[in-house]
Amino acid sequence: MAYEFERKPRIAVVGGGPGGYEAALAGAQLGAEVTLVERTGVGGSAVLTDVVPSKTLIATAEATNAIGEAADLGVQFFTRGENGRPVRPEVAVNLAAVNARLLRLARQQSEDMKSQLIKAGVRVIQGEGRLDGAQRVIVSNGRGKSRIDFDEIDADTLIVSVGASPRLLESAMPDGKRIFTWTQVYSLDEIPEHLIVVGSGVTGAEFASAYTALGSKVTLISSRDQVLPGEDADAARVIEDVFTRNGMTVLSKSRAESVVATATGVVATLSDGRIVEGSHCLMAVGSIPNTAGIGLAEAGVQLTESGHIRVNRVARTSVPSIYAAGDCSNSLPLASVASMQGRTAVFHALGDAVNPTELRNVASNIFTQPEIATVGWTQKQIEDGIAQGEIYKLPLASNPRAKMMGIKDGFVKLFARTGSGTVIGGVIVAPHASELIASLSLAVEHRLTVDQLASAFSVYPSLTGSITDAARAMHIVR
Repeated sequence: MAYEFERKPRIAVVGGGPGGYEAALAGAQLGAEVTLVERTGVGGSAVLTDVVPSKTLIATAEATNAIGEAADLGVQFFTRGENGRPVRPEVAVNLAAVNARLLRLARQQSEDMKSQLIKAGVRVIQGEGRLDGAQRVIVSNGRGKSRIDFDEIDADTLIVSVGASPRLLESAMPDGKRIFTWTQVYSLDEIPEHLIVVGSGVTGAEFASAYTALGSKVTLISSRDQVLPGEDADAARVIEDVFTRNGMTVLSKSRAESVVATATGVVATLSDGRIVEGSHCLMAVGSIPNTAGIGLAEAGVQLTESGHIRVNRVARTSVPSIYAAGDCSNSLPLASVASMQGRTAVFHALGDAVNPTELRNVASNIFTQPEIATVGWTQKQIEDGIAQGEIYKLPLASNPRAKMMGIKDGFVKLFARTGSGTVIGGVIVAPHASELIASLSLAVEHRLTVDQLASAFSVYPSLTGSITDAARAMHIVR
């Protein structure tokens, strides 16, 4: 409900991604006068060029996999040849249609979000926003001239949510034809014959997984010992095994020195001198915050060495009237975290009740096939003595529903505090792990014990049964 103020607080939001969008909605809900400035479209890169299109592409890849693996369940697809005999058809993917659909969905999602803002009473301005001190935003139309109607926006609170962009390497500059960033790859009309993916972090692994399912030959170049460095080691091992079993070439401990386009493809030169030739290349070597040149330093906002905005647990910067949310901040680069930061910033600025963000309780997901979902403390932190906990791992292959569905890869892993049995973290590797992790997130957030988790009824048969089975196996004897 809206608060009653002597004068409506004024909030200016720069950037309409998940953080800026949620901040604007929360401000309007609490009775503030809110103006949101966005240069490309509401939803930002998360909706238009990143999360929404990439996960739509991955959904198509999952459908392709489901068709290909249906034979294991006794479902076979045939057409009739000229002689009347059944012939197994090939699974064909119309990438041009796939990309047209996902970009259409992204635009529609952006328009829906804009409509929600306008309905809530938020003023939405398209243009480039930069700070002019701690309580003013200057908006330009991107052509170097200030907008006549909205040249200056004065506000009591500024919220910066300008996101991040793909990191570019001079030795492997994307051209949008043969060498791509993840924002450019949706211009492809045909499945790449041989896609080289440089970078085995979350983005690289997700696209490598998707394009393998869609029919590309994929070579994944990883500078580390394994794919998904920094993730749960058991989970990364499962994914790498699945990758190689599905025909992907994974080059570990390999660093791409350069990637150049030729008349017919691309050539990647590795640091050890090896040459990898392919038809296309996707560069997935991280991102940089869009914080340069928007007046942050001049306003007194502290930045990290990488250019990220320093924020505390309520998303406040070093300047009391300025908050920051999303990938431009030094928080976790997740849309869910950006949304939470946006709401938290507004609640704090307007004096509403605030629960400071506890990043350890944030659930995250990697949309490979199978997916990897995590929450809470990690196994490495437990093994290093940073957290005290017990570890239990249950292979998914023992789950009856998994057997029915033909699932062979994956597991559920629980971490519980030594002595009390409080759930402090977990890992799920499974199809749609992003949906399954919610129960562990609740357990971690509300400090449930393994016995309390085990006492909840899971449907039989279901994949969630592995969660309660794992909790039951960690029973604390009283």
